[in-house]
Parts: sequence; structure tokens; C-alpha cells
Amino acid sequence: MQKGNIGVTTENIFPVIKKFLYSDHEIFLREMVSNAVDATQKMKTLKEKGEYKEELGDLTVRISLDADKGTITISDHGIGMTEEEIDKYINQIAFSGVSDFLEKYKDNANNIIGHFGLGFYSSFMVSKKVEIITKSYREDAKAVKWSCDGSPAFEIDDAERAEHGSDIILYIDDDCKEFLDKYKLEGLLNKYCKFMAVPVAFGKKTEWKDGKQVDTEEDNIINNVEPLWTKTPSTLKDEDYKSFYRTLYPMSDEPLFWIHLNVDYPFNLTGILYFPKIKSNIELQRNKIQLYCNQVFVTDQVEGIVPEFLTLLHGVIDSPDIPLNVSRSYLQSDREVKKISTYITKKVADRLKAIFNEDRKQYEEKWDDLKLFINYGILSEENFYDRAKDFALFKDTENKYFTFEEYRKLIEAAQKDKDDTLVYLYATDKDEQYSYIKAAQDKGYSVLLMDGQLDVPTLQTLEQKFEKSRFTRVDSDIIDRLIVKSDAPKSNLTDAERDNLSAVFKSQMPKTEKAEYMVQVDALGEEARPVIITQNEWMRRMKEMSRYQQGMSFYGQMPDSYNLVLNSDHRLVKDVLNAFNTELTEQLKPIEGEIKGQEARLAALNQKTDKKKPEEITQEEKDDKANTQKAIDEQKQKKEQLISDYAQKNDIVHQLIDLALLQNGMLKGEALDKFLKRSVDLIK
Repeated sequence: MQKGNIGVTTENIFPVIKKFLYSDHEIFLREMVSNAVDATQKMKTLKEKGEYKEELGDLTVRISLDADKGTITISDHGIGMTEEEIDKYINQIAFSGVSDFLEKYKDNANNIIGHFGLGFYSSFMVSKKVEIITKSYREDAKAVKWSCDGSPAFEIDDAERAEHGSDIILYIDDDCKEFLDKYKLEGLLNKYCKFMAVPVAFGKKTEWKDGKQVDTEEDNIINNVEPLWTKTPSTLKDEDYKSFYRTLYPMSDEPLFWIHLNVDYPFNLTGILYFPKIKSNIELQRNKIQLYCNQVFVTDQVEGIVPEFLTLLHGVIDSPDIPLNVSRSYLQSDREVKKISTYITKKVADRLKAIFNEDRKQYEEKWDDLKLFINYGILSEENFYDRAKDFALFKDTENKYFTFEEYRKLIEAAQKDKDDTLVYLYATDKDEQYSYIKAAQDKGYSVLLMDGQLDVPTLQTLEQKFEKSRFTRVDSDIIDRLIVKSDAPKSNLTDAERDNLSAVFKSQMPKTEKAEYMVQVDALGEEARPVIITQNEWMRRMKEMSRYQQGMSFYGQMPDSYNLVLNSDHRLVKDVLNAFNTELTEQLKPIEGEIKGQEARLAALNQKTDKKKPEEITQEEKDDKANTQKAIDEQKQKKEQLISDYAQKNDIVHQLIDLALLQNGMLKGEALDKFLKRSVDLIK
């Protein structure tokens, strides 16, 4: 028997392994099975090289559970180890047997997984004791047993084993008993070992017999040794890809498209990426791409490898060239990762362009689901627009699709304003904004439908990319001001009449915390609507973008700002003004006279004191100015009250305001009920 201490530079390496090298205890199972697969793959390589003459036999890696004894055993029929190799590769931590093997057989070593020599020690994260019973494939090799209780001390003794290979026996620690649950263990094997390149068996398949599930003689193989991404794309059919997607994501809808990655220079990368149907919430769809290293699951946190916008995709990436730290759980950032990320972006863009060119009709049918990925790419990846502009689409309110260039040509004749800026009109809801869309179409304009989750945030980027262009929502102003062709016609009203009309309607606008209303008067023509509500394009866009971009929450807290536009040419608005003049002109004359007189007096007082330094102004002068301003404010309040009392009794004013609110879906509850009753009364 040999006794000794494991060659480490710290007093006890195991707490370090437990705390720092591995991100999750469950990884121990992946590492143990990976090592067994490595040993088996090495055996295949030796056979191919002619260095092993015997039959390989059954190479299945077997995992067995003994809950009563508290053990998990991982058995392989691989190359095994001699006592000297145990001393070199187990007792001397981080001296990787794989590195030696790869150097010797680098031209045809089969998918060797472990690069670091530390994987075995992950077993001590969950074990109070670990035993290795192993026998080398070499002629006349003797079986040996290595054991260690989690301290640097170990023992090596003779053992009995008929065939080459290794059994790793883990005596599970008291605080990790959950790993002795059959279903827990099976779940981890499915997670980490589902596509390993050597058959992995866990127990026996079961069948229903005599009213209960009983074991059969057939091994329960938990993995597919030749997953779809390892096969040549030309040999696969659409149904193969769809079936594999169902294997990966059993509860998901059928994917839109898929891209088969297969590159061996300047790095090795295979995989299949799927475009899923995304309902609404971007965040819920992340972490669906599984990263593998030679068919061993590593992580589903792939932000370092896959560009941010493509983390919305589903599927698998497998590469031995992606640099990982010793636990294989954290991606390391370096130039190789950047190259892989760039390649994936290019491959995705090329595939989408090919699909668009080959079957545009099918592409258009899937565009509403696909555009979220494209928009996210345009927003988050600096150079993606240059690739995407050839296959990104606009959809108009008539459900017709256009490339960016096709749509520019469609609208450039009709939708340039007087400054030669091309104006792209858009709506976010065909039903709610129907009347605005109709008004634009009546002018011969086209209106885009931007009803996707990232459609509006993407407009900001498109405005920067498109030459001398801007996007404007179709309800952000009256139609003649959306695309201004010439100077606006002047109103026949005096300034005082415009002010009075504005005051009448403003006094009756709803008072809410989350909205404020401005009232303006314009000459829109006798046939145009009497009242229209619009919302400033820039302000609304800032509020919408605040939902997606950090640092813009300030805009999100601001109230919605609306413009109530009164058409001074319309008969009903004229009637309101005429009634106002008839009823209030005489009452307002003395008030307005008093306001003018007091304002003139205040102007004279200000002129007198403006030339003085603050300390030279007397208290009497200060009081005089304050009292004059107070008198002005009192008269203005008196005027506002008279106007408000008049407007309160005028059903036409309320009806016009409510019609404008109703058109925008803003009339609800008690206000809607009052509108309905008033409408009936007016019909009478």
C-alpha cells in the first residue's frame, strides 16, 4: 500500500475548489461523466492508431446509484490508469493527462473534453470520500485502488478489476444528500450529458407490468451520441430540424427559421440556431441557447459569444475553441470570442438574406414574428444595420411589405415637405388611429404600421441612417402640419378672439395627474374636423424610449402632453365664438379695461425702478408694484371665472371636446356616460 499527500501548494485545495473554481455543486456530475467519456474516446483513438489490438467491446459509460450506501458510481471501459499515472494525473493537481494525450495524438484524438486536469476534483464538492478503482489498457497492467477523504492525504492499494477502465465511487456528503435522489440525478444527466459522444446509461429502462413500473434488461441510455448539429446539413430535412427543436424545447411553438452553423476555420464551431416565435416579453426568452464543448453542456449564459440581440434565439452552439475557465462555467473574454461573435452575426445575416431572396412570400408571412430580432439587432449591434437593410421590411396599414429602398421610392414623390425632407408617417394601432390614418390616405399619403415591441425605438436609429428623413406618428399633428408643403393659411380671427376661444375650451378640459392639455386655434378649412387632439412626436417618443433605455426614466415620469387643435373655419367653432361674443363681450369690457389699465401702471412702475439698484428701491415702490400685480391677477381670475361659467353651460363645447377625446380612446367612465346622455339630448 502506498500512502502520501496530494501535490498541492495550499494546505487544503478542496475548500478552494468548492468555493471558487466551480459555480454550482451539480457540475461535479458533468465533470465525472466527461472524464469517463474522455477515457473512452482515448480508447477509440488508440484502436484507430493500431496501438490497441483487442476488440473494444461495450464502451457505454454507466452511472449507478446506491441510496442506501450513499454512493454514486461512474464506470467506464476506457483506457484506465496505472499506479504511476494516478500519481501523475490525480495526485499532482492541474497536470492534465489530456494535455499530454492531445500532444501525442493531436491529429486524430477524438473529442477530448477536459483541458485543465481539475475536473476530477469537483467530486469533492459533494463527497466526503472518493475512490478510484482502475485498470490500464496496457498489457500486464494491474488494477489499483486510490482513495481520499477530502484531505491532502491519499492511499493507493491493489484492487480487483477484470477489464480496463475506471470506476469512480463518490461517497456523498451529508449536506449534499439531494444528489442521491434518482430523479434529481437523472435530471442532471439529461441537462449535462444529453448529447455526449459516448453512450451514457443510468439504470434500466422500465415498463408497466402487473400494475407497476418494473426494470427491463435494456440499458436506459440518456444521451444521443450524434446530435443533429454534428451532421452534414445537406443530409437533413426540415422535419429533422423541427424534431430536434421539439427535443430541446418540448413546450414551444414551431420555430420560424433555423441556421445550421458549421465552420472549421479559423476556429471550430458547429450548432443550430432557431428563430423562435416570441410573444411579447424579451427578457423571458433569454438563456435559451445552450453552449456545448465537444457535446458536453457548459452553460446557457452565452452573452459573451453570441451578440446581444441573438441571445433571443434558441438552439445549440458547440465549440472546443471557446476559452473557458477551469470549471467550464464562465466564458473568458478574448479576441477569439469576438471572432466567433462576429462570425455568428454574419452567418445569421447571410441566412436571413438568402431566405428573403429565395421565398419572399414566406418571409413576409413570418415578418411580424421575425422583426423583433432584426430591430433588436439594429438597436444593439453597431454594424448590423448595414447587413439588415437588404432584408428588413416595412409593413404599411394595408398589410403590404416593402424593403427600405422600395418604400423610399414609393413615398418620395408625395411625402417630401417644403424643406425637401422625406416624411415617413406611421401608426401604432390601426383601430385607435383610424381617423388619422384615413386623413393621411385621403391626402394621398402612405402610412406604415409600427405595432411591434421595438418598432418605435428603432425609428431613432433609422432616422440617423436614412438621408434627410424623419418619422412622424400620424396622430402627432393635424395632417397639413405633418408634411408641411407651404406656409399655413392665416386665420381671420383677432388675437383676442383666438385667446378667448382657447380659454373657453381649456377651462373644460379634463383634469388628470398624468395628462396636460394645450389649446391652439388654426384655420384648417371648413371641411376639416372642428376639434382634433394631437400629441407631440418628440415628447411621446422620449417617453416610449424611457421604457427601454437606462438614464431616460426622467421622461417616463413626465405627464403626457396633448394639443387640442380648434378649427376656426368650422361652423361649430364659429358658433361657440359668436355665442361667446354675444353673451360675454359687455361683461368682459370693464374687466379687460381694468386689466389694461393696471398693466400699463405696472409697466410704468417697472420702468421707473429698472434703472435703480435693488437696494435703492424703496419699500413703498415695492408695495406699489406688488399691489398692482395683485389687482391684475384678481381681474384675470375674474375673467377666467366668467369664461369658465359660460363654457360650463355650453353643450357644444363639451360635445366637441368629448368627441376629440373619444376619437383617441381617452373618454371613459363618468365622462363617457355624460357624453352619451348629452348626445341623446342634442339629438332631441
